[in-house]
Amino acid sequence: MKRFLTATAALALTSGMAAAEYNLTILHTNDFHARFEPISKYDGPCGAEDNTAGECFGGSGRLMTAITEARERAGNSILVDGGDQFQGTLFYTQYKGALAAEMMNQMGYDAMTVGNHEFDDGPEVLRGFMDALEFPVLMSNADVSGEPLLADKLAKSTVIEKGGEQIGLIGLTPQDTHELASPGDNITFSDPVAAVQGEVDLLIARGVNKIIVLSHSGYGVDQKVAAETTGVDVIVGGHTNTLLSNTNERAEGPYPTMVGETAIVQAYAFGKFLGELNVTFDDEGNITKAEGEPLIMDAAVTEDQPTVDRIAEAAKPLEEIRNRVVADTAEAIDGERGSCRAQECSMGNLVADAMLDRVKDQGIDVAIANSGGLRASIDAGEVTMGEVLTVLPFQNTLSIFQVTGAQLVEALENGVSQHEEGAGRFPQVAGMSFAFDPKAEAGSRISDVMIAGAPIDLEKTYGAVSNNYVRNGGDGYAMFKDAANAYDYGPDLADVTAEYLAKDGTYKPYTDGRITMK
Repeated sequence: MKRFLTATAALALTSGMAAAEYNLTILHTNDFHARFEPISKYDGPCGAEDNTAGECFGGSGRLMTAITEARERAGNSILVDGGDQFQGTLFYTQYKGALAAEMMNQMGYDAMTVGNHEFDDGPEVLRGFMDALEFPVLMSNADVSGEPLLADKLAKSTVIEKGGEQIGLIGLTPQDTHELASPGDNITFSDPVAAVQGEVDLLIARGVNKIIVLSHSGYGVDQKVAAETTGVDVIVGGHTNTLLSNTNERAEGPYPTMVGETAIVQAYAFGKFLGELNVTFDDEGNITKAEGEPLIMDAAVTEDQPTVDRIAEAAKPLEEIRNRVVADTAEAIDGERGSCRAQECSMGNLVADAMLDRVKDQGIDVAIANSGGLRASIDAGEVTMGEVLTVLPFQNTLSIFQVTGAQLVEALENGVSQHEEGAGRFPQVAGMSFAFDPKAEAGSRISDVMIAGAPIDLEKTYGAVSNNYVRNGGDGYAMFKDAANAYDYGPDLADVTAEYLAKDGTYKPYTDGRITMK
């Protein structure tokens, strides 16, 4: 069995005997979400003026420079991605996976795993993306044999060679992808631990002793996989947009996070950081050293001009749509993942209020918005359609339907059932209020549900509005799939929100205690 050596032990090993060492720099990204242009501190659009002033982050131009410079520093290096290149800006709406494939090929990626958003437009768009790539896309914990578009294309693992050494790479995607995206009925997802161990065993049988898992499964699942498998050296994570760092005060853990013999890394999201992990292996494939830090893509990183020019060219068809000013906001509207997936947030109130306002004259009492559908904040001042579309990029439509009070409580229980994981199913609401106890057992956390100032009646039928993704069972809302009188083809949620923002002059974001945590 491999064992992780301390720095002291490694020093003794290297000074006391002649052992072959192999150094590898692992460069990595995750959850890029079509942020080809620089972003603001709120992860939304950042204008050319602000970029010139040094106030923006990320963008493909900076990533290209940082990757080139990191490769020059390193000896052996690989560049990998932890999934979710798809979805998030008008670039994805316009080009689907084509621009992502072009940029990743230019940057020279070696492999990526499938993120749940790679399935947002079904297997067909994922297959087109894969056909355009010059490197493999991997997913170990799914059976795609029944899906003709992916059966002969999507591998569980692969082996690449760097500096004369073989490196095994394994892909991993969320087990609940069928609830998070649209993979279709021909793909089944399975337990990540068993899937990874199965591929590790196959790779070791082939003589491969350096194994990296590319995991779009979240920081918690990555720690579980590391603890419950053997033979995994490094896990490059994604999905939870987790910043791991030894210097950043907002980090959720050290970089790398060591679980037994396994080094876990993740580099937040949106191209704001480039992960750089330097690993030393002994000749048996044991890690003797693992250290590094995510590199922030701020103004200190010069943008690669040919890349900037190419993105500018790709942006031309998008300009008219996204530059249209639709409203003003008196203050920043908080759509941060850490806020909206844990509690009432001002962006959640805005979107839920907008949905309910649009259909309240149709016998609709309440609105439920999944926080996973809120993808950015909006800063104070003018609000453009581009900013609204960055917050709400999925082209979801309004869905109205009828449910009982009991079904609404069941929906709220689902919404808070994974609160501790920061799951996107957390409900933002309008027309109702509720309390929840995150310390209680999942399924028994909801209390004090009020609708129109009165306690909820479990037997009564209520009119509800959500988006078509949630109404059709997304994010675990299976209780809505067979709802009565459902109509899923309302206006686009982004358009509804933009029009609501513009209704009364300058919008003032707020929270009002409609969701309370016990």
